[in-house]
Amino acid sequence: MKKILALLLVLAMAVASFAGCSKDGGSGKSSGELSEIEKIIKEAQGMTMDELAKKAIEESNGKTFYGVGNSSRGKSALPVFIEYLQTIDSNYTLNFEWQQPKNNKIFEQLTSDSLKSTGTFAMTLIQDGNQIQSKMVDTGILKTFVPKEWAEANGTTADKFTGFLPLQTLNKVFMYNCTGSATYTNCWDFVYEGSHPLFMGVDSEIVGKNFLMMLTQDKYAGWLKAAYDKLDATKKAYFEPTIQAMQSDAKDLGLGANGAYALAWIKLWVNSYNEQTDDGPICNTLVDASATDQSGLLVYSKLRSVEESATVSLNNIKVAAYQDGYTGIGGYGYCHYLFVTKNSPLPWTACAFIAFMTCREAGFEAWGKDMGGYSSNPNVAAEIEAKFQHSQGGGDQFPAKNDRGYDWWTGEGKGELVLEDPKYCSDVSFSVGSWIDVLDHYKPE
Repeated sequence: MKKILALLLVLAMAVASFAGCSKDGGSGKSSGELSEIEKIIKEAQGMTMDELAKKAIEESNGKTFYGVGNSSRGKSALPVFIEYLQTIDSNYTLNFEWQQPKNNKIFEQLTSDSLKSTGTFAMTLIQDGNQIQSKMVDTGILKTFVPKEWAEANGTTADKFTGFLPLQTLNKVFMYNCTGSATYTNCWDFVYEGSHPLFMGVDSEIVGKNFLMMLTQDKYAGWLKAAYDKLDATKKAYFEPTIQAMQSDAKDLGLGANGAYALAWIKLWVNSYNEQTDDGPICNTLVDASATDQSGLLVYSKLRSVEESATVSLNNIKVAAYQDGYTGIGGYGYCHYLFVTKNSPLPWTACAFIAFMTCREAGFEAWGKDMGGYSSNPNVAAEIEAKFQHSQGGGDQFPAKNDRGYDWWTGEGKGELVLEDPKYCSDVSFSVGSWIDVLDHYKPE
């Protein structure tokens, strides 16, 4: 294991060195030279929604708009966008197609399309910050557009905003079947002896691997250390050997003071979780009365589709972080990001559609109608909550569905959601990420 780790670190430094040689992301342009798409984005970032709409109408009337995304709901949002444009010009028409590639093929599809002088896809809605950073942004394939109204709602300006534009944050949270006697009062309970939480494997959905990598960031490693400190002596004694064994790896990987706690939790998690192919089956299992004492980490919004029966009920499940006295991380959050493609055939329309989804309640409603998805625009988030009242989604009858909202979930000492940071994930993917790959490869049967 030591030899493997040393080799991985050497490879990581080599890759980082190579990446540092190409500051233009392979575009062949100097840092001060803007492409035509970038010029349009820069101009668009100073426009209001209605101004963008007029540009979109002028550009795309009677044409076909192609979008691609990890979420199928882009197909639901586009007709609403078209209706909005028709309030400005009643003669406006737009055909559209929305694709949702399976098995993480979206990166290959966008890469292939980027080789054309004019692409097929106007924009994308995409997840997995790590691969977005390394495969899409660093290479110049995807371009970030920040709507003026979105920036103002978030107390900034488009030119000062850094990072990717998120449409929404989704959360995956710890839940457990409560028909038995088991209790989960600390995030370390999910990796304690005999615990085998249901979880989509790190190769099935890469955002799950990003979650594990994020645990090594100083902030979240500190949360794990604080939760460990609140364990009783018996549980501390169980975890202590693993934590001590991780000290040298934490040092070799360049982690902070609490890095060994993060690595210990990751190691125990990878060695113990019960791998599943999708969050839907995980939810279906946990809400069944027969799943006594089982636990899982899954998308919170899956609870929306549970149908009550003699053996299945939302009252058979509890959200760990909602329970009095629960300590530590309650799950993790990842984003759907919006981008214009480098060779977009309809860049003005793409910018207008992105602005519509992020700055108008109607534009976000395709996603916002369900719990567990939080608009990145605080104004839109407030409008969505006022309309759908997710905080009272289950009432007294099904308290697990009463969504406490983004601010609660991300608050320290509250939901303690671990949030994906694309830059951090990309930076440690060849070190911590490869270390996780080795763990997963030798995962006990």
